[in-house]
Amino acid sequence: MSYSHQSMGSGSRSARGYEFGRTYVVRPKGKHQATIVWLHGLGDNGSSSSQLLESLPLPNIKWICPTAPSRPVSLLGGFPCTAWFDVGEISEDLRDDIEGLDASAAHIANLLSTEPTDVKVGIGGFSMGAAIALYSTTCYALGRYGNGLPYTINLRATVGLSGWLPGWRSLRSKIESSNEAARRAAWIPVILAHGTSDDVVPYRFGETSAHSLAMAGFRQVVFKPYEGLGHYTVPKEMNEVVHWLASRLGLEGSC
Repeated sequence: MSYSHQSMGSGSRSARGYEFGRTYVVRPKGKHQATIVWLHGLGDNGSSSSQLLESLPLPNIKWICPTAPSRPVSLLGGFPCTAWFDVGEISEDLRDDIEGLDASAAHIANLLSTEPTDVKVGIGGFSMGAAIALYSTTCYALGRYGNGLPYTINLRATVGLSGWLPGWRSLRSKIESSNEAARRAAWIPVILAHGTSDDVVPYRFGETSAHSLAMAGFRQVVFKPYEGLGHYTVPKEMNEVVHWLASRLGLEGSC
């Protein structure tokens, strides 16, 4: 396995001073055509992500797997663990931690900012990692973070597994207020997958996320339900992601 600790990912701090952990990289086995930042779930780390991704038959992708800061998490009663942003109970009334979302989205953008210009870049993740991947995608479409600062990464694909879409209530009005945002939203491909038996992030949040993106003008959204699947991934799901990425990114010699 070709992992390396990237100095660009460690030591940087979020808006509240929480330090991001180690970044793991799975280098492409073939011609480097794409780079994807993959984001782990609550309490996990970049190492476990890199081990999963290293086994995928996508030789032209470089995977960057950062580790979230350790911070107090409201969902856990303030107990600290690795988290991309603060989150309470997953519900329709969930309040978005915009400051935390922006800090992590900016960290991810920084990881992608040094990639070669001829390499396509994307974002993917699981659970909370999927939420920050989708949030980053809305920042790309809008051309700015939630705090108004410019978002400059040209994303080419987004993968969200067992997650949810932060800011879904106001997304449509924000996209519709800008012709450029509408153009970007219509252009970027997104695949979402969710298990119908997920007891951590209920299935309806996957459905709502896909519907909200589509209603906001994201025209290339694919939603894949997995009957009986809980809050985890399975080979069939990852195989679909592999084929989708190879097709959408035009990768050579994949699958």
